[in-house]
Amino acid sequence: MKTRGTLWKVSVGTTTEAEEAVTELLNAIFAQPVSSYTDVETREVTVATYLTAEAFKKRRRAAAVQDATALREGVRRIKACGLNVGAGKVLLKRIRHKDWAEAWKRHFKPIEIGSALLIKPSWAKRRPKKGQAVIVLDPGLSFGTGQHPTTGFCLKQLERNLRRSQTAATGLSLLDVGTGSGILAIAAAKLGYAPVDAFDFDPEAVRVARENAEKNGVSRRVRITRADVTKLAVHSQKQYDVICANLISTLLVAEHERILARLKRNGVLIIAGILKTEFGEVEQTYESAGLKLIAARTEKEWRSGAFMHRR
Repeated sequence: MKTRGTLWKVSVGTTTEAEEAVTELLNAIFAQPVSSYTDVETREVTVATYLTAEAFKKRRRAAAVQDATALREGVRRIKACGLNVGAGKVLLKRIRHKDWAEAWKRHFKPIEIGSALLIKPSWAKRRPKKGQAVIVLDPGLSFGTGQHPTTGFCLKQLERNLRRSQTAATGLSLLDVGTGSGILAIAAAKLGYAPVDAFDFDPEAVRVARENAEKNGVSRRVRITRADVTKLAVHSQKQYDVICANLISTLLVAEHERILARLKRNGVLIIAGILKTEFGEVEQTYESAGLKLIAARTEKEWRSGAFMHRR
């Protein structure tokens, strides 16, 4: 079949300031995982979702026109809210699988997280340093490769938390809320966390995360399920030493009770995926719940933080 291996890319050219808002817009319209990358020279952010040829064929022409109209209107609403959307150009492009794979090779490079982790795509020849755990992760239709500053903050906090914990030798338990590609859960297992549980609302993300865990040899040490943070029980008997919640700010605020119900009294909550303009509300919410900020980082338009209960 001629369309086999073909993908349809729907993308918006924007800025780091509007990246999260555009990501949510694409996800809401197409109900597909969304990825993004930043051009190192122009600094333009391309936010995109991909439809297989089969999925694209099932969509009627009228529906496709409505989707494009909704996307352009959504970009205008984001701009009206005061965010700099940059070019805001909406594109639909048909790409062969070969071209898609080669494009990712140009943008996705190996990265190191401290001295403990090396994250690289399968085609990279970079060898780990002595004592470095390796995570092989190819970018795909589910986001989360360590390139985004919010994911990078979470990874560094996982490593640092082990070093400052007196119980590191016996392992710390971890819950990854909104696991995406599974990168944080996989990294935790590689670092020695146990048990490691992860979940995501998107079934495609769950499938990809499980595949990534299998490829990295940790599928028996990482439990990945489908769940919705908004529907978790308000009380939980199972609690964790560390919780990573790489979620948008509205979810972090609205569902803070459900998240904190799963955190041990002396545990660490690592939150990310927050625009720096929205971080204050998130911080206030968790401080009002009895936590204190112990680490934070701002990079570009993003701010992330780690919290512990006040003693």
